[in-house]
Amino acid sequence: MSGALPAHAGAKPANTTLPARLARALCLDDFEAMARAHLPRPIFGYVAGAAERNASLDDNERAFREWGFVPRILRDVSKRDPSATLFGRRWAAPFGIAPMGMGALVAYRGDIALAEAARKADIPYILSGSSLIRLEDVIAANPDAWFQAYLPGAAERVEKLVDRVAGAGFGTFMVTVDTAVLPSRENNVRNGFSTPLRPSLRLAWDGAIKPRWLIGTWFRTLARHGMPHFENSFAERGVPILARNVLRDFTARDHLNWEHLALIRRKWKGRLLVKGILHPEDARIAREHGADAVIVSNHGGRQLDGSVSPLRVLEAVVAASGEMPVLFDGGVRRGTDVLKAMALGARFVFVGRPLLYAAAVGGPEGVGHAIALMKGELDRDLALLGIDRPESLGRDSIFRFADGARPA
Repeated sequence: MSGALPAHAGAKPANTTLPARLARALCLDDFEAMARAHLPRPIFGYVAGAAERNASLDDNERAFREWGFVPRILRDVSKRDPSATLFGRRWAAPFGIAPMGMGALVAYRGDIALAEAARKADIPYILSGSSLIRLEDVIAANPDAWFQAYLPGAAERVEKLVDRVAGAGFGTFMVTVDTAVLPSRENNVRNGFSTPLRPSLRLAWDGAIKPRWLIGTWFRTLARHGMPHFENSFAERGVPILARNVLRDFTARDHLNWEHLALIRRKWKGRLLVKGILHPEDARIAREHGADAVIVSNHGGRQLDGSVSPLRVLEAVVAASGEMPVLFDGGVRRGTDVLKAMALGARFVFVGRPLLYAAAVGGPEGVGHAIALMKGELDRDLALLGIDRPESLGRDSIFRFADGARPA
């Protein structure tokens, strides 16, 4: 066809060995509809929903639409390379998998599925402290995994958790700092989700009408590994995921302050990251307390509804951070989203919900397919931008529409 572009010499052909259900996914957005059809309503609602009116969740994606690219032309991009360096390590792509709780309830051995897929694709993976598989088992599957913690309320429990994570062999400890109190997640109540889940006829029915999840994830887990528990919130094992009269120990966090981060910095000899930064001044304070990087994030809209989209404050946080790397999380669904965040100063970008949806419908293979789709988008996006490497992106590569929204 006249005007058609030749295929990039280094591009890989489409994977024709994928199961038909996965081959239907052409982008990360497709996995959400597939997961909705696959998962029981309470579990899908837990993953997909956020806080109150979902205002921050919606704005996370909307913020990306307010920026457009300014491509360069007639540049030789035949040797383009989407890999990126972070903390002295070269990764195959400039994005990784964000921490997500209760992955093993969404997909069979979900945390390990994500960890294994990340290792195979050579991208970073962060294990959530709200996971249901022991952190020792996850790092055995991916020795490069990072650990994300919700700090216990007592200093001695913080120290014991740090000791456990270090003893398991993790090299990176990430502290999530935007959880002073539990948010109002009304969608969880409406969908019948709680932690732990409460046995009920409604819950049983929600599972029964999703037989593929019921057999392939829930019954398979019970048969092979027993009742899942919250394994990594503290140094000791937590409560089971299904219980009638047991309450999950969230412990009071409203008194936590910068001294607790200083305690961890004294105790933790590895790399220390702080996740949940939106204010530039907090990034500066984190740097002064010894953080090796911060992640600009509003927790996927799951905490304070109405909190600003991380993309809107990214440049200001980067400016306040000096030489400390600034990472990004929130609303990433496309390769173009990754590149927009990097053009605004993010050193690396993390993707959450879509990769957990991919695990739900396809296990490690589904996650691998999702990662491959993102890598393919990045390869094409770099070529069309006239850029050979993500690090070549600059502020002049993007333009914000005057009225803050892309024209119709």
